[in-house]
Amino acid sequence: MLKRRILVWIALLSFVVSPALAQEEIELSPRPGVTETVSLWMTPKATRNVILLTGGGGGVKRVGGNFLLRIVSQLSAAGFNIAAPEVPSDSGDGMKNQFRVSVEHATDIAAVIDLMKSRADLPVWLVSTSNGTLSAASVAARLGPPRVAGLVLTSTVWQRLMGFTDLGQIHVPTLVIHNYDDACRESPYAKTEVGMQALANTPAHELISVAGGISRSEPCQAMSPHGYLGIEDQAVRPMVAWIKSH
Repeated sequence: MLKRRILVWIALLSFVVSPALAQEEIELSPRPGVTETVSLWMTPKATRNVILLTGGGGGVKRVGGNFLLRIVSQLSAAGFNIAAPEVPSDSGDGMKNQFRVSVEHATDIAAVIDLMKSRADLPVWLVSTSNGTLSAASVAARLGPPRVAGLVLTSTVWQRLMGFTDLGQIHVPTLVIHNYDDACRESPYAKTEVGMQALANTPAHELISVAGGISRSEPCQAMSPHGYLGIEDQAVRPMVAWIKSH
């Protein structure tokens, strides 16, 4: 069961996404008694479906300015359909780490995958950042191919992630993007080597390193090198190319 309303996206922050980009908000019922709103941007002649899994407490409304929400227009221009799920109704003010790696959360994202496939039968990629990497890696490990075609982890919270999820259970192509200058204590660049080794069972995995960025927030928040502020293209262009080539 779903409820639908069509509207023109009005961004929380003016630079998040072009006001001309049409957005739908769709309400899903992925589990008994639970609702989940999904923001959906469909792109003419798309080649991939992409689900954005944001950091912090997750969703869209609670994380204005998040790196992934700032690049919606670029992903659409690259030929991707895009979905961004909100926090489900049973998660209060935000998703806890334990929920992000749960069967229930995987069920919620599976419903988003089904929604996107019903609109366009294209490969579905999970694209994540910061705490969203907990969600993406766990869902990829639980659902696997063919439901999940590929995975992108940016600003990965490695220690927390590997404490919750066996990355050896991920069997889809996986791209890791990390900033040398990420000053967030949860996602130090030094942890990427161990993380990449843990992805050994994927059919393909690669690390793309970037550098720089502007600091206008705390180090673990979006308006900083952790969120690729000012260097979005350094992350987006290779991300798009990698997804298209796998």
